Amino acid sequence: MSNVQSLERALTLLNIMSDYPDGIQISRLAEQAGLSKSTIHRLLSTLINMKYVTQDKKTEKYLLGYQILYLSRNMTTNSGIISAARPLLEKLCEDINETIHLCIEDNGEVVYIDKIESNQTIRMYSRVGSRNPMYCTGVGKVLLSGMLEKEYEQAVSSIEFVRRTAKTIGSLEELNEEIAIVKKQGYALDNIENEEGIRCIAAPIRDFQGNIVASFSVSGPVHRITMERVNDELVRKVRETSNEISRELGYRM
Repeated sequence: MSNVQSLERALTLLNIMSDYPDGIQISRLAEQAGLSKSTIHRLLSTLINMKYVTQDKKTEKYLLGYQILYLSRNMTTNSGIISAARPLLEKLCEDINETIHLCIEDNGEVVYIDKIESNQTIRMYSRVGSRNPMYCTGVGKVLLSGMLEKEYEQAVSSIEFVRRTAKTIGSLEELNEEIAIVKKQGYALDNIENEEGIRCIAAPIRDFQGNIVASFSVSGPVHRITMERVNDELVRKVRETSNEISRELGYRM
C-alpha cells in the first residue's frame, strides 16, 4: 500500500524535530527532510494549528508541541518533570485523597501533562493533554508568576477575560494584582474561578536555576476543599511537596 505523501512528510518533520529538543531552523529542517522551504512552511502551519508543533518566538526555531503528550498519555513517559514529580504527587494524593494535576505552559495556555486521581466518589473531569486558560486556574497563575516581564506581557496580551463563574478574574488589572499576591505567598488559588463548585490550590515546580518550569494543583469540590482546610493543611503540604519535587530537579533554596 502506498503512503499518503502529505501525511508521510508531516510525520517525517515530527521525527526530525524529535532529535532537536532545543528547536530547529526551517532551513535546516528543509535540508534534512529534502523538501522545499515553501512545502515545509505549509506543513508546519498545519502542525502548529493542531498543537503538534510550536515555534520559539525568540530563536524562530520549531519544536515539538505538547499535543504529542496527549497521543502518548497511556504510555510510560521518560519526561524529567513527570518522572521527578509523580512519586511525590502520588504520596501527596495518598495523604490528602484529592485529585492532583501536573501542568506546564504552552502557547499561553495551561496543558495538563499528568494526573493522579483520588478515590473519592466525586471526581474531577479532566484528562492528560487537555488545556485551560491561565488567568482563571491556580496552575496558570503560578506559571504566570514565574515569567520574566516580557514573557508575562506577551502571555497576557492575548487573554480574553471570559467570566466562567461569578468569581472569575475579569480584567488585566485584576490579574496583575492576583499575580503579585501569588509571587508573595508562593502558591495560587483557583477559588471557584474556572468551574462552579471547584476550588484548587497550586504550587510551583522549579528547575536547578530556580525557574518555574511546571506547577501542580490539588483540586476538589468546595465542600471538601474548604478555605479552612486550605489554610490549616493544604498550604503547608503543597509547599512541602513543591520543595521536594524542585529539589529532585536540582533546585537548592
